Amino acid sequence: MRFPVYIAIGPLRLHPHVVFETLAYCIGFYVYLRLRRRRGDVIADTTRWSIVTAAIAGAAIGSKVLYWFEDPAATWQHLGDPIFLMQGKTIVGGLLGGGMGVEATKFFLGVHELTGDLFAIPLATGSAVARSGCFLTGLSDRTYGVQTTLPWGVDFGDGVVRHPTQLYEAVFVAALAIALAAFARRRLADGDLFKLFMASYLAFRLLVDFLKPEMQIGGLSALQWIAVGALIYYAYIVRRANRPLAIDRDRVERA
Repeated sequence: MRFPVYIAIGPLRLHPHVVFETLAYCIGFYVYLRLRRRRGDVIADTTRWSIVTAAIAGAAIGSKVLYWFEDPAATWQHLGDPIFLMQGKTIVGGLLGGGMGVEATKFFLGVHELTGDLFAIPLATGSAVARSGCFLTGLSDRTYGVQTTLPWGVDFGDGVVRHPTQLYEAVFVAALAIALAAFARRRLADGDLFKLFMASYLAFRLLVDFLKPEMQIGGLSALQWIAVGALIYYAYIVRRANRPLAIDRDRVERA
């Protein structure tokens, strides 16, 4: 297999990253609409689309900013090269940036309802599709793993057999989407499905990125440090959310 693997549609040869990223957005949005019709949404249409717009804008900004911080030296070296600055992005930055955009918009609009659950399964589904495109893109996507002797290692064209970390992630998030769909059938508290998605994905990235040739600071890459910080934050909000329940249980037991 020669990378990148172009997608032939009639006389056209389309870059796999463009094709699969477009598919990821379309499929994720389709899944979101299906879930919203099935479960309903208490938020008004104008407010909902303001939140969706903020999520998209925040994701676009966050994915770029974190990508630049993954290799600060390379970013500084290519600071005057707009092609280099615009060609890369990272899913972790997109998720965190999108989340911050949503929370800022909700605060501005005075929305107190938890809105993340409807996004959890679409995000996992879209990420699985997008990472498949990253794999077919090859070396230029910079999401490959370190050298390996395992039988499923892949030579992306430079003569080095590497971990196909893009496929590891695609399989993981596809399985996570299925697991989230099963959890969604249970009676979960509002917001729990999205927290489960974020915590699971961040924990996976913290582990799988040890297989990537990223620049490290204190034993972790910039993305891994961000993942650690985000996991601590989610652990804190989960503990805070469950604290009143624990207090009430203690009062009942003492009574």
